[in-house]
Amino acid sequence: MRRSLPPITCRVSDTLIARGHHGLIVTAPESAVGPAETAHAMEVELGALVHAQVFLLGDEPILLLVSAAGTVDTARTGARLDGVLVPAPPHLAVKYTGQPPGSIAPVGHPANLPTWVDSTLSQFGELLAAGGSPGTVFRTSYTELLRITAGLSIDVD
Repeated sequence: MRRSLPPITCRVSDTLIARGHHGLIVTAPESAVGPAETAHAMEVELGALVHAQVFLLGDEPILLLVSAAGTVDTARTGARLDGVLVPAPPHLAVKYTGQPPGSIAPVGHPANLPTWVDSTLSQFGELLAAGGSPGTVFRTSYTELLRITAGLSIDVD
């Protein structure tokens, strides 16, 4: 039986299509309960998983798209962005994206967030990003991710 996608994920798909991506979002297997399991189930390296995280740069929300195999050095990354960078609390991440933390897609938010893309992701030919709701993902590339998000490349570690 075919499962329909949640409205949040349909909005992500529509945004992807409007920005020139094929818009195909799939449901990961139920066994994919964490990043390592998702990477294994979807046959990509852990580092090729795109983790979308909302941060506050000063008082302004921004989106960092980072490799699931890495971490964000907030002091160095904040300095590169010429400000103080702190993770947004979960309730603000939901407010700014309309999506639950851990399932935040790079696109499909109520308003476009300034976006930076972890340069580490450029080493992978294919990336896997969340589709806006738990268990949903889509395939993309580093170049396409920069284009569809109007993002800028940044070193986050």
